[in-house]
Amino acid sequence: MNILFISTLLGVAAFVVQIAASKETPKVSVSVWPSGSNIYGGDSVSLQCRVVSGSPYVWSYRWFRHKPGSGLTLNPRHLVSGDRYSITGVTREDGGSYWCQAGRGGHNSTAVFLSQPIRLFVSELLPPSLSVTPGSRQIFRGERLTVRCPVSLINSSRWTLMQFSQDFGLRSTNFHNESCSPLEGAVSADTPATCVFASVYSGNSGLYWCESTEGRSHAVSITVSYGAIILKSPILTVSEGDQVVLLCQYWSWNHNKTAFFKDGEQVITHSSFSPDREIMIIIDNVTQADEGFYKCASMDGGMESPESWLSVRRNASAVTAVSPHDTWKWILLSCGIGLLFLLPLIVWLLYHYRNQFLLRCGCCRFSKEDLPAMQLPQTKQDVTEVQWDLSWMEMSNLLDKRLYPGS
Repeated sequence: MNILFISTLLGVAAFVVQIAASKETPKVSVSVWPSGSNIYGGDSVSLQCRVVSGSPYVWSYRWFRHKPGSGLTLNPRHLVSGDRYSITGVTREDGGSYWCQAGRGGHNSTAVFLSQPIRLFVSELLPPSLSVTPGSRQIFRGERLTVRCPVSLINSSRWTLMQFSQDFGLRSTNFHNESCSPLEGAVSADTPATCVFASVYSGNSGLYWCESTEGRSHAVSITVSYGAIILKSPILTVSEGDQVVLLCQYWSWNHNKTAFFKDGEQVITHSSFSPDREIMIIIDNVTQADEGFYKCASMDGGMESPESWLSVRRNASAVTAVSPHDTWKWILLSCGIGLLFLLPLIVWLLYHYRNQFLLRCGCCRFSKEDLPAMQLPQTKQDVTEVQWDLSWMEMSNLLDKRLYPGS
């Protein structure tokens, strides 16, 4: 009897706890890695939607930019995967507000919870750059990877190497320790600000950056590939006018024909053999038009590398060439603006010198103001008197000429 009573109480308690948990309002938030609201041009950034709830629900996620509830328009540099939102090659247009929405069950769930917005500001400053060897966003499994924090800030109070991965989340280490644990590397004795990973695996994929009390470095994305082909491209942003080298590397052997693609379209085909399993193309005098996603593949279609983003920074000192037609447009526009500003000055000068001219000529002629004013006749009687006066004056002049000829 007692056992049955205790079991009943436990069942009721569990039911009450379940109801309370179901009525609990989950807390939804957005985290950004690297942490902070300031991001830099060329950075790789990852946002994560987090739900804090005591209920064991399966959550679905939606992302919004600039305005919650609006449709999400992505460009190729933005990738959404569940609770993750990734941005590659940050530009100025990536600044703004970001929201995530968590729903219980599928996307048609009526129980949805919206996070507070996170605001990202794209800084125009150039932060220190960490160096990665080999200098590529893609690396084969089992290869050696070396990550070094910026040399210019080694004397800062403390450097911490940070990594954010899909598998392990956020991990960190500092270079004052004797090892790179838990990043599973080793510190070089000669260069204490360098962390060496002797043999990389999938857990080494993710974002890498360095932090100190003085700020942080650029954030770069490293992908450890288990495939048969990778594309080696610059890991940091290049400037307009630079020379860019792209290497297509095979895991075991080299194919005679390799195709390179930009934004999904084939741009060049190489028919060559290299003993080091690398096929190279060179882009001289790179421009903004060369920015985009690149990959390489064997011509038989059996192997294809992941895509890597090539970020190109605009050179402010560069002079952009214009066509003769555009030149005439600028000349006409400049002349129109010049006349617009000169017209009021010309009108004022004409008015000023006209007044000066009239003042100088005032002594040479009479103006209407110099003539004596005559009072006009007001009545019919006045008109008669004026006519009589004029006739009398004419008669007096005639008599004077007769009485005094020669006058």
